[in-house]
Amino acid sequence: MTTNTTGALIAPSRTAPAALILTADASLLDELLALAAAADVAPTTAHEPLAALASWTRAPVVLLGADLAEEVARIAPEKRPHVYVVAHQRAPDDLFRTALRIGAEQVVELGGSSGWLVELLADLTEQRAARGRVIGVIGGSGGAGATTFACALGQGAAKHGDAAVIDCDPQGPGLDRMLGLERTEGFRWDALCQTTGRLSARALRDALPHAGSLGVLSWYVGSGAQTLQAFAVREAISAARRGHETVVVDLPRTPDKLVDEVAARCDRLLIVTVGSVLGVSAAVRMRARFAGHPDVGLVLRGEGIDAADVESAVRLRVVAQMRDQPRLAEALDLGLGPLRSRRGPLARAVATVLGLPVEELL
Repeated sequence: MTTNTTGALIAPSRTAPAALILTADASLLDELLALAAAADVAPTTAHEPLAALASWTRAPVVLLGADLAEEVARIAPEKRPHVYVVAHQRAPDDLFRTALRIGAEQVVELGGSSGWLVELLADLTEQRAARGRVIGVIGGSGGAGATTFACALGQGAAKHGDAAVIDCDPQGPGLDRMLGLERTEGFRWDALCQTTGRLSARALRDALPHAGSLGVLSWYVGSGAQTLQAFAVREAISAARRGHETVVVDLPRTPDKLVDEVAARCDRLLIVTVGSVLGVSAAVRMRARFAGHPDVGLVLRGEGIDAADVESAVRLRVVAQMRDQPRLAEALDLGLGPLRSRRGPLARAVATVLGLPVEELL
């Protein structure tokens, strides 16, 4: 993003509002553009205050060069949050007084704040109108079909916006395999665990293997025994939430502090259980494990036990009950994904959980 010879802004090609960099100092501009690139941000730039007024209130963040601070203060633009006056090195005392007149949040001395500015740009330009919803799915007992239901939720959510499924079970079958994406190029845990630093929402969204609007974070085929790494999981969930409308996390049943932490980060937690005496008994124990979570519900597979009896035993609401899906195993073996028809019991359960008409799923 540049300006023309008169200093007027050239409209950005991005649909999302861009950060605004306002400075006539060429070397400062170069430094700030490099930081914006590191944050995966394409900013609007201007070198005359009047030319920047149109973007002043719309930009999510304004980086104002110290060279133009006094001139901006004189024209008195509308006060707004997230304005930062940026100086090359040590800022003189009078610059702080000028920043107060403008209403800037602070004066930033670039020499020691480059990493902080990268994170600031990424955070403020990635914010969505609505916070992405994270739904955790865990089996009440082994073989309950939690991974299958997590995949189906992701497929259903992707019909109404960007969605992602995150595979947190390294001993599971692999969400990408269930969705036929195991040979598709893209970012996986193995690569993510080797990175450091902040992960931007757009970088993650663009890098994941995709089936339409559904991105999948799983494990490389044949990568062997793996373990979750706390920093990688936290970054992945944070970036996925910022970059998608719905994020579904497939959780292992293994007792583990990190799994409990991930579950706590979910807005909603679903325990998938089989409608049998043993299945309900296991769900009772799983419920106790997550007793402190504010939004836990049951997904009941099978119709052998009445939902009201299950709710009484587990002390959780049954948010959806479904009978077994015909030919589901065949669809999964073929990598077609579990959600193949809006007429099946699985589709109705997914629609109920997502709060959507079943007709809109496929």
